[in-house]
Amino acid sequence: MSQEQPVRDQSQEGGVHAQGIRYGDVFGVTGDLAGQTIAPQDAATMQRAEYAALGAPQPGGPADVMASAATLNQYTGVVRGNQASAAACEQGITITETPVHGGKIITEFVAGQAVGQYAVTDAQLGDEVGSGGQGGGGYLGDDDNTKLTIGEALEATARAIGNEPINASDAEAIRAAETTASGADVAIPGGVADAALAAASANTWATTDQAKIKITDVLSNATEKMPADKPAEPEDAAEVFDAETGSEKHGKTRSGGVTAAVATAARINQDVN
Repeated sequence: MSQEQPVRDQSQEGGVHAQGIRYGDVFGVTGDLAGQTIAPQDAATMQRAEYAALGAPQPGGPADVMASAATLNQYTGVVRGNQASAAACEQGITITETPVHGGKIITEFVAGQAVGQYAVTDAQLGDEVGSGGQGGGGYLGDDDNTKLTIGEALEATARAIGNEPINASDAEAIRAAETTASGADVAIPGGVADAALAAASANTWATTDQAKIKITDVLSNATEKMPADKPAEPEDAAEVFDAETGSEKHGKTRSGGVTAAVATAARINQDVN
């Protein structure tokens, strides 16, 4: 008598859990989205969005990551080829483009949460180098007037994730950004960091997200609030990273947040050297 062979449980192969690869496994997202399985139609939608914005998917970008995860999830039988996640269906997949000196900052979202941010130069896009206005603090220098400043990076954060409530780690990142720009050791009274720290403190007492002070409320006109400004450099991004991760309980930075924006600005500035 033949003995029935056990069915292979592909969902446990290669360390893949029964729900497959979820958004929280590969992106710094939270809430319901973190537990959603990445589906093939999610990846296809992000690929189409990157094609529309950039002319081709970004190598190693969110669409690539999602496509790899979705392929494995489909192989293990967790999802079907025509399936999309509830989060993608209900809240959408979008890309925002923030014009900056020398290019654009691209921020990619799934269900309203940033899953990637990177810089694309005008040279990469085949465009002419754009120009932009200077903020209140400003800076001088024949070679620096086409470079992105720290203040402009803060304003880019407001455009990318401005509807997010500001928290303590955001405020510390903003404080570090302001002090590196100004050369001061502490937050300047009445400056953008002072406003961020006050907002984060107030938000701890708010009972709903709707009542909380948002990032855009503090950073939308950051360059006007800063007493001084300067082109963003890798050392500045490192200072901001240390400040944000040092004050976040899990040692992480916010996706599309201040650290990402300053680091992106620094990379663009290196490209125009």
